[in-house]
Amino acid sequence: MRRIIKLGELQLAVRLVLFVLLIGTIGYVFLENYSWVDAFYMSVITVSTVGFGEVQKLSLEGKLFTSCLIIFSIGTYAYAISAFSRYFGDYELLKKLKQKRVQKEITKLKKHVVICGYGRNGKQASKTLRLHDKEFVVIEANPDLINTIKEDGFPHTIEGDATSDIILESANLEQASALITALPSDALNLYVVLSARQINKDLIIISRASSSQSVKKLRIAGADNVIMPDKVGGSHMASLVVTPDVVEFIEHISMGSGNNINLEEITFSEIPENYQYKTLREMNIRYQTGCTVIGFKTEEGDYVINPSADTVLIPDSKFFVLGTPDQIKKLNQVFLLEKV
Repeated sequence: MRRIIKLGELQLAVRLVLFVLLIGTIGYVFLENYSWVDAFYMSVITVSTVGFGEVQKLSLEGKLFTSCLIIFSIGTYAYAISAFSRYFGDYELLKKLKQKRVQKEITKLKKHVVICGYGRNGKQASKTLRLHDKEFVVIEANPDLINTIKEDGFPHTIEGDATSDIILESANLEQASALITALPSDALNLYVVLSARQINKDLIIISRASSSQSVKKLRIAGADNVIMPDKVGGSHMASLVVTPDVVEFIEHISMGSGNNINLEEITFSEIPENYQYKTLREMNIRYQTGCTVIGFKTEEGDYVINPSADTVLIPDSKFFVLGTPDQIKKLNQVFLLEKV
C-alpha cells in the first residue's frame, strides 16, 4: 500500500531545500565575490538545474563548488518534489483544512455529548443521539473506524486517543453536557473518566465496563453511571422471555422506534420561574399539553412511579412525561424554555 506523506515530512523537505540554497548563496558570495542577490540567483538555477547561464565566469574553486552543489542538491530536490507531489496528490492539504473546519464547528457546540470509542456501543449511542436530534462529537483513534464514522454521516469526528487531555479538550468538553466512554478496555475508560471529571466537574459521565470489579472503581473515579453491556444484554433477553410485550412496549417508547410517542423530562432548572416549586396539580401539565406524567425523580435520586398530584418540583428533581410528538412540542413551548 502506498505510504501517505505526512506534514512533518513536507516540512523537512522544505528545510532541506532552504538549507541547500543557503549553503549555495554563502558559497558564491565568498568564493566568487557575488552580491547576495546574484549568489542567491545562481544557487536557485543551479539547484533547480534549469540550465541558465552563469552570472559571471566561474573560477576553478567556483566550478568545483557548483559541481558539489549540483550533486548534493539532486537528491534533496528530488525528495522535495516527491514530497510536495504526494502531499497535494493525496489531498492531505484538503484533509487538514477540512479538519480545521470541523474543529471550528466543534468549538461552537454547547450542551453536546462526547462519545469516546466507535465500537458496537459507541456506534449505537451515536445512532440513538442522532435519532433524538442531540449534538455529539465522536473521538476515535482507529483510522479505519474514522472512515466508517464519516460514512455513517457523523461529521463531528476527532481522530485521536481519548485518554489524552488535549484530545478531550479539543472536543469542547468544558461546554459538553455528557460524556459516554465506550472504549474496549476498562483501564482506558477509567482514565477517560478521571480526565473528563477534572476538565468538567458538572459533566454527566457514562462509562462502559467489561468486569463487575471495575464498576466500583469507575464510580469512584467520577462516572455517574456504569453500564455492563453483557449483563444488560443477558437481562434483556431473559425479560423478552418472561414479559416480551412489556419489554417491546418500553423499547418502543424509550428508543424512539416509533414516531407516535415520546418521553421527555422536566427539570427544575429548565422551566420558567413561575412553575418552580409548584405541585403537579398546580402545573397542570396534562391540561396544558396533553402529556401524562408517569414518573418523578427526587433530589436524592429515588424514583417514584405515577407520582401524586401533590408532588412538588424542587431543585435536583424532575418529572418524566409521556406524549405524542405534537404534545411533546407543546410541552417544550410551555415548560422547557431551553429546548424551544
